[in-house]
Amino acid sequence: MEPAQSEMNILSNGKSHDLVDDVGVPMKTLLEEDQFDDPDGVLESEEFLPSGDGKKAIRFTDFEGKTSFGMSVFNLGNAIMGSGILGLAYAMANTGILLFWFLLSAVAALSSYSIHLMLKSSGIVGIRAYEQLGYRAFGTPGKMAAGIAITLQNIGAMSSYLYIVKSELPLVIQAFLKADPSSDLWYMNGNYLVIMVSASIILPLALMKQLGYLGYTSGFSLSCMVFFLTAVIYKKFQIPCPFEEFSVNSTSALHSLNISSHSLEHNSALVHEDDDSHCGARMFTINSQTAYTIPILAFAFVCHPEVLPIYTELSNPTKKRMQQVSNISILVMYTMYFLAALFGYLTFYGKVEPELLHTYSRIDPYDTLILCVRVAVLTAVTLTVPIVLFPVRRAILQMLFPTKSFSWLRHFAIALVLLTLINLLVIFAPNILGIFGIIGATSAPCLIFIFPAVFYIRIVPTEEEPMSSVPKILAVCFAALGISFMVMSLSFIITDWTTGSSNAGGGH
Repeated sequence: MEPAQSEMNILSNGKSHDLVDDVGVPMKTLLEEDQFDDPDGVLESEEFLPSGDGKKAIRFTDFEGKTSFGMSVFNLGNAIMGSGILGLAYAMANTGILLFWFLLSAVAALSSYSIHLMLKSSGIVGIRAYEQLGYRAFGTPGKMAAGIAITLQNIGAMSSYLYIVKSELPLVIQAFLKADPSSDLWYMNGNYLVIMVSASIILPLALMKQLGYLGYTSGFSLSCMVFFLTAVIYKKFQIPCPFEEFSVNSTSALHSLNISSHSLEHNSALVHEDDDSHCGARMFTINSQTAYTIPILAFAFVCHPEVLPIYTELSNPTKKRMQQVSNISILVMYTMYFLAALFGYLTFYGKVEPELLHTYSRIDPYDTLILCVRVAVLTAVTLTVPIVLFPVRRAILQMLFPTKSFSWLRHFAIALVLLTLINLLVIFAPNILGIFGIIGATSAPCLIFIFPAVFYIRIVPTEEEPMSSVPKILAVCFAALGISFMVMSLSFIITDWTTGSSNAGGGH
């Protein structure tokens, strides 16, 4: 078999397909079908294609997609939902409500359009793997570029999630047990905890054979973030503005017997003399931190490496049905993002911190509701890691073992090596978020903007859509937008490093 033909017959889940032995269809027949252009999506709407001998050959995968519409929405929504939701209130404080809403809406619409480009390209060539779209567009360099970008982006995302587990879980345990912060108990050591969480929760879920099986954990993860959102809305009506620091409350209580009520009120007025100016919402704001908000929002909807695997396992898969899954997921996340940012901002206004939960801890670090919210957020990011790991494993399979059939040993080994590597990075690399900030600033624009656009331009035949057509022109503009995002993000991060201000927020 020629290398090009072998490459074209690699299935989206990393399996090779024995064309003759498995389905009894002549190789020539399936190759012709695989190369067949289907611009109207007629063939894709059929789950199987008839072969020459009366049997039916599966067009896209070697198994029938059985993941329901709702589970697919949960999986894609969980892939979109990142730890960046904790910083959106801070982003709104530096843009204003109206400007934030405009930017968030624009990014959501662009993300939906990007998925449309991917699905259109996928439907034409009959491939539901990001790496194989790159191969069809640019050959092996395209496949390798897509695989490397997916690997770096998702390893960075998984590292950021586990970094949250490492830093936040010890604080939660300390608060629940009212333990001494200076104690060296093993169950308050973040390094031990992140290894335990990875081995007991993440690794077993990552060993699932198909992504669709994680729909239930994805639904639970999203319910945890709904709980977080509910708590943020509730706290808006419980916390006065200006708020008093926990240390101020403690000091006031300690000296309440020696200081008159009038003196306390006077001192409180002095402490918060400047705070009243921060208790008003701003509709439009431009400051030195506004520029950092744009890449934060641009990367808030990064889910593109997971789109095609979810499409592969969707029951009754069509481009229209998968686009609906994507649109619903983006709409739900868009709503949650905006409400979390709005009520977080309206609670603390100008005093909101880059990490929203830290701002609540300034008021009362032992608040039971906020502690429960921390647990919910930790649960959500932990259950998101297996979802993000699946595309990385498939990308590695496509790059290193493109012609190998499925192997449980290889399936397990890649997951174990990935989690081990990420744990080592989280434990021993203190600047891991800064390192992957650069990676995210380069790989994320490629996955969201540049690759879907250029793959679309190369894959869609010029006979159907010439370069002068509106869809192709829009795709070119979309790729140019991605390049500008990349340059802008890198400029912000490099400037931040050289000035030492460290104000750049995280992405996903």
